[in-house]
Amino acid sequence: MKPIQILIADDHTMVREGVRKLIEIQADMEMVGEAADGVEVLTLVRSLKPDLLVLDINMPKMSGFEVIGLALESAPELAIVILSMYETEGYAHKVFQAGAKGYVLKAAPSHHLLTAIRSVQRGEYYLSPKMRSSVMTSYLGGCRQEEPARGGYEELSERERQVFQLLVQGNSTAEIAEILFISSKTVEKHRANIIKKIGISQPVQMVKYAIRIGVLDPETWCG
Repeated sequence: MKPIQILIADDHTMVREGVRKLIEIQADMEMVGEAADGVEVLTLVRSLKPDLLVLDINMPKMSGFEVIGLALESAPELAIVILSMYETEGYAHKVFQAGAKGYVLKAAPSHHLLTAIRSVQRGEYYLSPKMRSSVMTSYLGGCRQEEPARGGYEELSERERQVFQLLVQGNSTAEIAEILFISSKTVEKHRANIIKKIGISQPVQMVKYAIRIGVLDPETWCG
């Protein structure tokens, strides 16, 4: 199987070196280039045509937020994982809206980045575990006082509800397939139906929705 072709973009040389060394020892990954600023990222995306971009938010010449949109315009199939120091919900929400599929904290263990790369390359979303906890904790202030609006959740079939529960708990497609004894293709079909019925596709918003309607207990899950 062809290794995942990866471009790393960060203005700190030490960060790029660390990611490069990590990727070089992975049999299923290959580092194809490095960029130190936003303009260089776009140039390399067009010339190298990588499968996946690991991108910092704070970049010289052009921010990571701008890079996401422009990179996807020239390479719609490009998978993007954000490697960030920011543990705030706003940043995660903004990059997912822009088109990134993964958000990993720089302070996280290195295997989190590897998991994110593999998950995103499979077409899944990935949110750093610490960020999942942060997102839910920040949301607790008001969600339990609101009248639950179950909306499209009531339209889900029993199997779709099982898949939804596992999704918001942070399980990947492969993990859900194994838990429910179904194929990954079937899981993806259920995921598509869930998104259509509840009208939410972004992982952060899906978690918020699950908390609001009482399907996900943040205190139990975060613990």
